[in-house]
Amino acid sequence: MRIKKAEFFRFADSCADFPSEFYPEIVLAGRSNVGKSSFINALTGQKRLARISGTPGKTRAVHFYLINESFCFVDLPGYGYARVSKKMKEKWANLLEHYFTERKTLFMVIQIVDLRHEPSREDQQMAVWIRHFALPFITVATKADKVPRGKREKQRRIIAAALDLSPDELIIFSAETKEGKEETLQVIFRSLKEAGFSVQA
Repeated sequence: MRIKKAEFFRFADSCADFPSEFYPEIVLAGRSNVGKSSFINALTGQKRLARISGTPGKTRAVHFYLINESFCFVDLPGYGYARVSKKMKEKWANLLEHYFTERKTLFMVIQIVDLRHEPSREDQQMAVWIRHFALPFITVATKADKVPRGKREKQRRIIAAALDLSPDELIIFSAETKEGKEETLQVIFRSLKEAGFSVQA
């Protein structure tokens, strides 16, 4: 399975800016600076498709990327960043709640966490929220290249327990080495096909 074509589709900083519902959408949710942009670039094989910022909280809109002219990756604003104003946090919260509750083409959620750290309270809340809406989801732990191999299984178990997963449900991923890329793509394409979507792979 591979991504042959990927392009920036649209950004939206209000519900009115969401594109017309057409393609199935796979949402990327995670804390600020968890590596969502690097994750997108690694999966698509394009180093500059999603902008990577060294400043947490920089992504302040919902970004849509059209993949293989078949489905979209949807990059949500990162949660849990303290320096964002209260007003901005409220705006994001309302935007995301509307998206999760009203968006008919929302198909799957990829929750992204950092393999180096125990999941935050916001990570745990997101996991509960995903289950509440009965959405298909996978959980990916990024930045694996920054964790010694001898410590990875311990971190996998800690993260899985905090998010109410079995350890083998957690995909270990590195944007640098591309570890976990093929496994992630296989899950995505298989899930789309099993749901009856016509996807190019």
